[in-house]
Amino acid sequence: MSAVLVNYGRTAGNLLAARVGDLGYIAIPAGDGLRLASGWRLSKPIGEWTAADVFGNEGTVADEAGFRAHVEAIAVHLTQRAAFGRREKRTPISTPWGMSQGATIYAEGVVFHSTASHGGFKLDRARNAALHPAFRIRGGWYEEDSDWARVAMGYPDLFTDREKAQADRTLRDWEPDAWEAVHGRPLTAEESFARDRQRFEREHADDWVVIAAARSDRHPGFVETVATLGGRRDQAERRQFLVAEHEYVIGRHGFVIDLERHSRLAA
Repeated sequence: MSAVLVNYGRTAGNLLAARVGDLGYIAIPAGDGLRLASGWRLSKPIGEWTAADVFGNEGTVADEAGFRAHVEAIAVHLTQRAAFGRREKRTPISTPWGMSQGATIYAEGVVFHSTASHGGFKLDRARNAALHPAFRIRGGWYEEDSDWARVAMGYPDLFTDREKAQADRTLRDWEPDAWEAVHGRPLTAEESFARDRQRFEREHADDWVVIAAARSDRHPGFVETVATLGGRRDQAERRQFLVAEHEYVIGRHGFVIDLERHSRLAA
């Protein structure tokens, strides 16, 4: 199987662009970086592309080198995926998300089903039983948002390097207990979004954390916020505070009220 090649060029608007297999990418300036805008099956020459031809958003990179690194990684991913020889097949069976409208066979007993609204993997009885108990879901259905990562980590020989990296990140962030059980060590807050969230909740359990906010009509230049202790939404007591607009940056887990600086509003 030959490698998928990358062709670079400039769009009609002189933006850096690349064609990778059936995919097209345009580096669109965004703040201090470049947004990775993507499209599928762009038949026109790169020199005729415009920003209107791309609709996907695969994040941002710092510069041209970051753009080139991203598309080169996509080329490796597509090359590896093609080498697997995954087969498409129509299998009209019922799934937890509706009737299957198409299936991708990764290997015997490992099938991904697509439906009108969602999708996921179905592992047969033998494949499911062979998964690590921490990854295994009874019934063998693994939805596409996060559970798919259990399949990818359980059967790494069926997935590309890019897919395995995404699966590892998904489990670290959202299923840290399963990841730790398989790898035999705890994740730090720096390695996992969920563990970082737990750290935040411990450190700010007795602080007022914003759960809702809106630009203030009564106090121009300020944001009116609603906060509870620890940011817990099941708390009966809620307080309102004024925060300057330039200061109100939510952060990764929430905005913490400083009682010495942020004025409390009357209920």
